[in-house]
Amino acid sequence: MIIDRLFQLYQIALVVYILMSWFPGAYNTAVGRFLGRICEPFLSVFRRFIPAIAGLDFSPIIAFLVLEFAERGLYYLLISLNLL
Repeated sequence: MIIDRLFQLYQIALVVYILMSWFPGAYNTAVGRFLGRICEPFLSVFRRFIPAIAGLDFSPIIAFLVLEFAERGLYYLLISLNLL
């Protein structure tokens, strides 16, 4: 289903964006800037509420959980509306 693929693609983009923090200057590449434009607005919502602990950012964990719940919620909504 296309919705599953879109959520999966966004999750992959988030993982790549998060892993880019391990490499100096990776965010300054064309890929880094593109991923920053699509991932940072979503991650920044959670960074406002979840502070970094000892320099570690735990907000992506919550972001992945929220994304998973959103995917399931959308899936069940489409089923209940008989669109799937």
